[in-house]
Amino acid sequence: MIPPRNYTTCVSREPGLFQALTATDRLSELLPVLHQHAVKAIGGRSSILFQFARTGANLLATSAYGVEHLPPQPWPARMVPPTLFKHEKPQFVADVSRVLRGSAEYLGTLPAVLVPLADLRNPIGVLVIGCDALPSPGQMLEAASVGHALALALDRAQTTSQADLQAELRELLQAFSRDVSLTTLDAGLEMLCSGANRLFDADRTSVWLHDRRSAVIVLSASSDVFYLTEERRIPTSDARPPAAALRHDRAEISATAANQGGGHTATVTIPLKGRRRALGTIVMEGVRLDPGSQMDLLDRADEMGRQLSAAIENVLLLDAVLRSRRELENTFNSLADLVAVSDQNGRLVYMNDAFLGRIGKDRAALIDRPIEEVVGDATAGLARSASADAASDLRRPPGHAPKVVSAEILDPKLKGTFMMTITPLLGEEREPAGVVLVARDVTPQAELEAERAELRNRLVQSEKLAALGQFVAGIAHELNNPLQGVLGHLELLRATGAYPKAIRRDMQRIYREADRAAKIVRNLLVFAGSRRLVRRRTSVNATLSRVLALRAPALRAANIDVVRHHADLLPRVKADPLLLQQALLNIVLNAEQAIGTAGGRIETSTSVQRDGTGPHVVVQIRDSGHGIAAGAMPHLFEPFYTTKEVGKGTGLGLAITYGIIQEHGGRISASNHPEGGAVFTVQLPAENG
Repeated sequence: MIPPRNYTTCVSREPGLFQALTATDRLSELLPVLHQHAVKAIGGRSSILFQFARTGANLLATSAYGVEHLPPQPWPARMVPPTLFKHEKPQFVADVSRVLRGSAEYLGTLPAVLVPLADLRNPIGVLVIGCDALPSPGQMLEAASVGHALALALDRAQTTSQADLQAELRELLQAFSRDVSLTTLDAGLEMLCSGANRLFDADRTSVWLHDRRSAVIVLSASSDVFYLTEERRIPTSDARPPAAALRHDRAEISATAANQGGGHTATVTIPLKGRRRALGTIVMEGVRLDPGSQMDLLDRADEMGRQLSAAIENVLLLDAVLRSRRELENTFNSLADLVAVSDQNGRLVYMNDAFLGRIGKDRAALIDRPIEEVVGDATAGLARSASADAASDLRRPPGHAPKVVSAEILDPKLKGTFMMTITPLLGEEREPAGVVLVARDVTPQAELEAERAELRNRLVQSEKLAALGQFVAGIAHELNNPLQGVLGHLELLRATGAYPKAIRRDMQRIYREADRAAKIVRNLLVFAGSRRLVRRRTSVNATLSRVLALRAPALRAANIDVVRHHADLLPRVKADPLLLQQALLNIVLNAEQAIGTAGGRIETSTSVQRDGTGPHVVVQIRDSGHGIAAGAMPHLFEPFYTTKEVGKGTGLGLAITYGIIQEHGGRISASNHPEGGAVFTVQLPAENG
């Protein structure tokens, strides 16, 4: 520790020094004067002021007199004689290069006087004065006075600078915080860059922020708008100043250069450090260096870095909190289930978008309203029960899980049947704070169950048809042989006329009925699937046109109009043309019989539809009849089911059609048209390619 000294007494011995110190407090104006006094005091040639770096390990040249260039490299402080600061007196050295290697080249002489500089607490630096001979004791005393004056000037400049810096930094950071609260972090940083330019007399100030996930440092703001036009990203392992400074603990001067005015400019890097991580760096380019100002500049830069780091970290933490809240809200609003939260008094405090959409009101209209006004009585009662259970849970042992209440409720205000789950909401001290209601609409599940039931019914029907087909095929084959014998003999009798004329009508009736029985047997064989499919590329439009052509005379006789809406360029299907024609003919016959003799209209249409299994050819046949009775709809495709009079229908037509379409991998359905009549829809898989 350096003992206190009376600076004023030491300086007052030299009127010129006292006058210089009282004339100005600007260090840039004082240093040249003090250097001249020092050189004059010992009759020397030149002088260099070395100041201790902030770590105290090195000495840096900060100003000089009679020297063309300042020594750029730092010198180890351990080379300074230890007695210099112990005795606090100037020392003469015959060869200054032994103390500070290479310094003689800048001073222009080997002999020199080392003048210690210290404030009331610590060493500040060393003033090295080049001379030609050993100074007298009086000259050494004058050199000591100059050293005291120089120390006083440096100490005063640092104190003044710190006070000014604190005021300017406070104003700058207040403006930064204000801009960030009104706009964005990047906009606030751009304002801060402009302020730092003024504060440090720099050409350009840029802020680079650390992206930990990508391990890069990204240019986020700059006082130079053109510098921002190109995206700049540097890996954190890079050696360039923005990335290198990220690994430093304090501000540093990374490069210096001479400017046109004879002075120097520097690039200053300032690391921005948070409590747990590196936030980024500030890079100031073209910073003007006044004589002796390097240490002060770095101190000011460190102070700005510390205060800005705290401000940026607070902004980032606030942004992270807000982002987490937005993510939580987005998660709630992305739920398809209805979610509502009520407080301990049963008033709504939060609802997700699905809940608001079901109610049909905005959030502001529902906040703080009693939950009973928004949901049905049963749901409100369940919420009250859950809240009461949560209050009783306080008397249970610690660690006991709150009771969750669930029930399926038809809620008229929520317009549907829901699986309600109500969970108690607990506060920080696990005290009851309300309830969380989650309502899942079970309508889609009911529809799914209905679809499953329909598929099960189809499967059962298919199994019944398969079993019945095997049974029918056996009977049909057994009946077919005697029927063919009967029809053959009847044909022979009709051809030869070998029967009495009196029974001619009876013979014709017998032949018709036998032929009808044979047709029933043939239909039974088709129904049983005894006929093998012969698949080939088939045009549905052409097949449907042939069916309508076959029935054209009968349709005209019944005064039934046919309206066609057949799609052009319809893809072909792989089908048995005869069986497909039989299936479509059965539907047209069914429509024809539904219209009857009063006349009407049959509309046929073809189109292409695409789903997850590929393209399908769709055929729709609509009639203008009375439609399908509700009781008949479930049994429409069952074999031997018919609504016609006895003798006018076998009940096999639509069952055969159903079997043919199923064998082709298609689907058939029937429904009633809103404007009247029935609609049959056939879907067949289109040919690939």
